Amino acid sequence: MPELIKYRKHNAIAVLTLNRPEKLNALNYATNDCLLALLDSIEGDPSVRAVILTGAGDRAFSAGADIHEFAESINAGVDVAVREFCRRGQTMTARLEAFPKPVIAAVNGIAFGGGCEITEAVHLAIASDRASFAKPEINIGIPPTFGGTQRLARLAGRKRALELLLTGDTFSPERACAMGLVNRVVPHNELLPAAVELAERVLRHSSLAASRIISAVTRGINTSIEEGLLIEREQFARMAATHDAREGLQAWMERRTPNYSGH
Repeated sequence: MPELIKYRKHNAIAVLTLNRPEKLNALNYATNDCLLALLDSIEGDPSVRAVILTGAGDRAFSAGADIHEFAESINAGVDVAVREFCRRGQTMTARLEAFPKPVIAAVNGIAFGGGCEITEAVHLAIASDRASFAKPEINIGIPPTFGGTQRLARLAGRKRALELLLTGDTFSPERACAMGLVNRVVPHNELLPAAVELAERVLRHSSLAASRIISAVTRGINTSIEEGLLIEREQFARMAATHDAREGLQAWMERRTPNYSGH
């Protein structure tokens, strides 16, 4: 069997490549499960401090869920479809959203359906100028199922999200950037170098502090401001007792580069 997700390391960065180019990197159940297993392994590997997720080939990041596969689940009944398709996809995007190490999508082409939902869920995203986005689920008579009805509205605003969700229209990487779905659009041949450069700018800092920030933002974004501030204080308290916090402060006062230990 071909490798569903290619894994390579670039210094402290794990580069994961969705590897079904003949299917436009569609997310079948095995690919979804493989991604979750790789994230579990990466979380426990202290030598990896950031993740870049991209797609194989020049055509697609991911065209979304594998329609032929999930159609069989739908035909098997609602309970089967919810368990095998919807819950599996939501678990994957929730895992990416709450992952304690920064995850950057390098969107190299089509990002439709589940591919768009991955882009919505990850912490940072850079798009090729050849990328294209869509929320096309309405074309096959279903709503998005991997979090797309929730995250896009939070990123782009209700009316802009509903226009895309209700029409299924394709939209450009420039529009994705203007809506906050991606951070930047770059020439296609500069995509992976730009993603690596962004990861390296994050990795200059304490990995523990990055994890605390991700946790505070992910948990706090859907709460009241009062609850969010409590989460922020909790994450600060967890950080304040660490070597990295003391080292960061000391290095700043001594005008030197900090030597973070990750503890």
